[in-house]
Amino acid sequence: MGLFGRSFEEKVHDALGEIEAMGLGVTNLGAKIEGKMVTLTGDAPSMEAKAKVMAEFNVRVKTDNTLNAIRIPEAPKPEPKPEPAPVEVEQSQEVLYEVQPGDTLSGIALKYYGKANEYMKIFDANRETLDNPDLIKPGQKLRIPDA
Repeated sequence: MGLFGRSFEEKVHDALGEIEAMGLGVTNLGAKIEGKMVTLTGDAPSMEAKAKVMAEFNVRVKTDNTLNAIRIPEAPKPEPKPEPAPVEVEQSQEVLYEVQPGDTLSGIALKYYGKANEYMKIFDANRETLDNPDLIKPGQKLRIPDA
């Protein structure tokens, strides 16, 4: 003990012990002392805990300058979720459509593809039964590819 009570280093050490006893969750709490300048070190669970340590230390010890070098470790990054396995989808999904009175290939194309000018897809898929895209008959069964 110095002539006028505890030394500066002892005051710092005692303050750290009191702060650790507060249960703020700070680990490895320590201090680097250079003259009357103190750098607090350790690992805190949150910014709030880091700030609380600094505030409590400054109440207990008068310094020329106190630096807060307490780290807040990064939270562990969650494991990336595995990519789902690709599902094999049959590329060509055909619908069988029965021609109704008044139907046209362009009308059927508009219904299934959203574009009347896609009628040749239907015609090409049904060449074994159709000779002319303008001649379809009610009751005919037409394959509608990629419907």
